[in-house]
Amino acid sequence: MVYPARFSNLPEHMWPRLRALLDVHQGGGTPINMTIGEPKHAFPEWVTNKIVEHAAGFNSYPPNEGAQVLREAICGFVQRRYGVALDPELHVMALNGTREGLYNATMALCPETKNGQRPAVLMPNPFYPVYRIAALSVAADPVLVPATAETGHLPDFQSLPVEVLNRTTAAYICSPANPQGTVAGRDYWRELIALAEQYDFKIFADECYSEIYRDVQPPGAIEVARDMGADPNRVVIFHSLSKRSNLPGLRSGFVASGPENMREIRQLRNYAGAPLPLPLQMASAAVWNDEEHVIENRRLYVEKYEIADRVLGNVAGYVSPTAGFFLWLPVEDGEAAALKLWRETGVRVLPGGYLAQMSDGVNPAQGFIRAAMVAPKAETARGIELIRDCLYPQ
Repeated sequence: MVYPARFSNLPEHMWPRLRALLDVHQGGGTPINMTIGEPKHAFPEWVTNKIVEHAAGFNSYPPNEGAQVLREAICGFVQRRYGVALDPELHVMALNGTREGLYNATMALCPETKNGQRPAVLMPNPFYPVYRIAALSVAADPVLVPATAETGHLPDFQSLPVEVLNRTTAAYICSPANPQGTVAGRDYWRELIALAEQYDFKIFADECYSEIYRDVQPPGAIEVARDMGADPNRVVIFHSLSKRSNLPGLRSGFVASGPENMREIRQLRNYAGAPLPLPLQMASAAVWNDEEHVIENRRLYVEKYEIADRVLGNVAGYVSPTAGFFLWLPVEDGEAAALKLWRETGVRVLPGGYLAQMSDGVNPAQGFIRAAMVAPKAETARGIELIRDCLYPQ
């Protein structure tokens, strides 16, 4: 039997591509890595104590859906943040990293056909790569919708042909957006939820950057859906401790939705999932219950927003970030700019085109670089200054 090569024909993943582009050249100075969005701020010092306190839990299989105390802590966070009351028994499940949930939601919730046709899964372009892989895994068509300056750096799903919307089963949307930092406002959410209700598809709301913002809390899909009286199963939200709490290595997040969706998601976890080890679940519960460290973390990022504004404010096309921790900077060619920056300064950034795919013959992110502001303030400031001096000389 010959099995189909579903993934072998995909473009090479962004990190091997970046190493192939840069590592054959000598860096032009002390390396400053602004490629990957891996937070470097301190996580709460008591996290380690929580893990040690519950270390005996490593001797037991962890609860698949998450321990009761963790699910209650997640519901508490959602109540405080969005004013939405969730039942820990019906509406939430802990994740072993949010990427697991973003992938498995498509596996659990997307039907094999819709209206007698091959299903479509919508996503922004540029996008987080797991969205496309999830669609391909269920033999759905990934429909890439440009998220450019012309569309406010958010995908205009409303503009899609009716024949595409009629076979759409899910739409991925990231807010605040990776890489652009754009926030979907309440009007955007209302229009998208109304579209999903009209054409009967689910919204997969990737809100992992929701707690990193400058002034105003980004609205959440779940609160807008509640206010609209939408079907509770219309929206599936995903959150993470990686960015909120500087704990990417903990691999801890959650998914929340209506009870029908969660029944399917939990069933898939029962057969094919890998729950978070119990000591890490206990630490996660404590972290979700604490907001002081989140406020401090946000303050540090706001300081770096201000540095970026001061250093790059006169650059043509510069957009001051309102949320997230990336700079999305316009250049003539992302690969050429990243290579020049590395060879002349030692600063490593990601070509924007590596986060997108060709659509209608155009890669909408080709003319950008993404720079992560995750390092301590002094290192971040130095990196931003080198970017300005190298790529935007006055």
